[in-house]
Amino acid sequence: MPLDWDKLRIFQTVAEAGSFTTAGSLLNSSQSAISRQIKALEEAMNVSLFTRHARGLVLTQEGQQLFQTTQEMTQKIDETQRDLAESKGRPFGTLRVTTMVTFGAVWLTNHIRGFLEQYPEIDIQLILDDRDLDLSAGEADVAIRLHEIQQTDLIQRPLASFHSHIYASPEYLDRNGMPSTPEEIDHHDIIAFGNTVREPLNRLNYTLTLGKTGKPRAPRMQINNLYGILNAVEQGVGIAALPDYLTHNRKNLVRVLEDQTEDLTFPSYFCYPPELRGSKRLAVFRDYLIQQIRAEQNIL
Repeated sequence: MPLDWDKLRIFQTVAEAGSFTTAGSLLNSSQSAISRQIKALEEAMNVSLFTRHARGLVLTQEGQQLFQTTQEMTQKIDETQRDLAESKGRPFGTLRVTTMVTFGAVWLTNHIRGFLEQYPEIDIQLILDDRDLDLSAGEADVAIRLHEIQQTDLIQRPLASFHSHIYASPEYLDRNGMPSTPEEIDHHDIIAFGNTVREPLNRLNYTLTLGKTGKPRAPRMQINNLYGILNAVEQGVGIAALPDYLTHNRKNLVRVLEDQTEDLTFPSYFCYPPELRGSKRLAVFRDYLIQQIRAEQNIL
């Protein structure tokens, strides 16, 4: 016998609320009516979904499995409703975007205002995390990543190629001079990433090997965060390689060895699960990002 969706909806509300009383208030129903619906669902499934606890209801193992399923079902239904509504008009709804902390905090937040003004019906939830959130599990709708994805069940689209250069502050160069060759970096204080930084950003440590044929240089300071490195360079601590998306419009930075270093380029990707393939919110957001990146790179 197929399960009654109304009972599943009531079960999910009870699981989230932790009590029949609270669930009844949310569903505009009595505690006894909610309790009867849960009992009928347990009898239909021949399992116990809750255990009584002094602080409320606690899900059993079977209840936890069912709760995870109902959450996924609700998410799919909500997304389908939004997609159907979007197909008849302008895109709207909440778009949950995840990206690495520095890119999101420095670049994305500086460019998002125009998108929100252009699409007032779309709300953005920005989730900044250097870990790769699981889009298939619903942790976010879309990810902007600076490396190729490993999840084969996700759609990956190229977004842009970012460039990097070596920078120092004017105050640091006044004290230590401007290096004229890569070999002269030997006489400068280098700020590098710590060993915990993964690909591709750890390739920005090329300041340790540029112009060297033997043992790499030892950094004067190591930081495992791009924004921390940027601040240290601006404060005159030393020199470092930084991506241009981070240095754009920063007034206290000077390019070092501008004509004598190779431009380190790394791609970025716009990733999302297949069920959002037709989402207008995703499409207009990606188009907006590409427009902003191209405009900025033309200036650079």
